[in-house]
Amino acid sequence: MKTQYVIQFFAALLLTAMVSASLAADLDEIRSRGELRHLGIRYANFVTGAGDGFDVELVQGFAKHLGVKYTLVYSDFYNVIRDLLGKDVVRKDGEVTLEGDYPVKGDMIATGFTVLPWRQAVLLYSKPTFPSQVLLIARSDSNFTPIKGSDDLALDIQETKALIGHHSLLVMERTCLDPANYGLKGVGIDLKSYTRNTNLNEMVPALLNEEAELSLLDVPDAILDLRKWAGQIKVIGPISEHQDLAAAFPRDAPALRDAFDEYLLKIKADGTYDRLVDQYYPGIRRYFPDFFTRRD
Repeated sequence: MKTQYVIQFFAALLLTAMVSASLAADLDEIRSRGELRHLGIRYANFVTGAGDGFDVELVQGFAKHLGVKYTLVYSDFYNVIRDLLGKDVVRKDGEVTLEGDYPVKGDMIATGFTVLPWRQAVLLYSKPTFPSQVLLIARSDSNFTPIKGSDDLALDIQETKALIGHHSLLVMERTCLDPANYGLKGVGIDLKSYTRNTNLNEMVPALLNEEAELSLLDVPDAILDLRKWAGQIKVIGPISEHQDLAAAFPRDAPALRDAFDEYLLKIKADGTYDRLVDQYYPGIRRYFPDFFTRRD
């Protein structure tokens, strides 16, 4: 009997340790643990998959600033919030709820992560780390003509959306390319949800493979893809207002978020941030000049 009690005791102790290690943590717990787990998605030079990227270097510097070990944990856009919170996000009839119980795999998300209202309902965001905007793109040999553009972004968005009509549009739900974010659902558009892979990097290859006539794409990805697929795709016009990308944290980790904001201000002041921007996104400044003159 004594042996049985000993086995049960150590089994319970091991389970407690495993659960404790998996839970999301605020700043004090992370410093005590000595490790910061960064949830990243292979996407558009934010996380390249080769151990570097804009957000990888950003969070590596943050871990060093805190004096803890850095660990990159790969995820995808469908599961990354679940990997952070241990709960799945369910959106229904305008309501956002958290359901289920899953392992917590990371302490923060930094991966070209767009600030969206439904995400703000369940996450704490840092100050903006990067600018973005969602665009409509087409194959270069298509009959779609880019809009002329004007000084009125709202009118440009309206004109771009009108060009879609009933044509097929490639989208990816639960990401910044979710048609629900931009009033594109239930309006007669032939929506083609890309589900074969949860990587936004696959949108242009799918478009070139004629899986749809048009596709949504955000600016950071478009800058890279216009170079990679030179002469094969064209930008038709904007679908969204200017957007912010930011790091995301559990709502019960405000101290960690605040520490990241302080670190972000520090590297903007010492030039580290500008170096990372120029390294991974040369030319981005001309698209968003106002964003990169901000130092807050």
